Amino acid sequence: MGRKNQTFVVEFLLLGLSQDAQTQILLFVLFFIVYVLTVLGNLLIIILIFMDSRLHTPMYFFLRNLSFADLCFSNSIVPQVLSHFLAKRKTISFWGCVTQVIVSLQIGCTECALLAVMAYDRYVAVCKPLHYSTIMTQQLCLQLALGSWASGLLVSLVDITVAFHLPYRGQNIVSHYFCELPALLKVASADTYSTEMAIFAMGVVILLAPVSLILISYWNIVSTVIQMQSGEGRLKAFSTCGSHLIVVVLFYGSAIFNYMQPNTKTTKKQDKIMSVFYTVVTPMLNPIIYSLRNKDVKSAFRRLAARVAFFHKQ
Repeated sequence: MGRKNQTFVVEFLLLGLSQDAQTQILLFVLFFIVYVLTVLGNLLIIILIFMDSRLHTPMYFFLRNLSFADLCFSNSIVPQVLSHFLAKRKTISFWGCVTQVIVSLQIGCTECALLAVMAYDRYVAVCKPLHYSTIMTQQLCLQLALGSWASGLLVSLVDITVAFHLPYRGQNIVSHYFCELPALLKVASADTYSTEMAIFAMGVVILLAPVSLILISYWNIVSTVIQMQSGEGRLKAFSTCGSHLIVVVLFYGSAIFNYMQPNTKTTKKQDKIMSVFYTVVTPMLNPIIYSLRNKDVKSAFRRLAARVAFFHKQ
């Protein structure tokens, strides 16, 4: 018990998004609806891609990985948040908090890498269409997907190691609705400057580096599309990239806002709102964006619905 970094805190008290009882009930209903839509939407995308052979392409292989990541992301945070909306005392055990940080960081970092990989896939499809099948082989797609999950695990382990090396004594009130690293560092019982710098460096690796790759990919895509003679070809190229670009802006915009700004001793309201955006809202929007803007996905859904109706009649 006398060791310098011995952890004394056994549980954290989460202040949540609001202290007002009526507001918490309203938030429970909203979060529950979003959670159900997230689970159903992402499961539907996974099932459609798995069952329809027309969707067995690199683009949809990466989309299936993204939907699975969204499912894991949502399940690591939202069920606990829902239970806290109905609870008088919003607590989470120390190790429960550690687990939540590990899983949410792992999935969040993996999504960053996956979005960069998907941008590269669109770059090859638009800029090198004749070589697409020879470049985006099944082996390369598998390597890129595994690399995305591995990079997410590596960055999350580094962040976890430096964050939970700090002592947590006495102060256990976290001004947030889940165990997010920036909010957790505010209650550490030691100077967190070096830890913040290490996490910032990891943020550069997993946030800004993929963003740079995405920007380079889309710069080349736009340059190629502008040079196309066919208006139909330009429209098709933009439509295949539009959904991905919307997801990138939504996810990266909110994540960079939270993880790439200087840490302060208080968690601002806008920090919580941004966290809601990329942990709760974006996982729900991803399947909607891809399904509503994608003819292949809508066609696959109609074929699946027709197949289900046929078996139901039998």
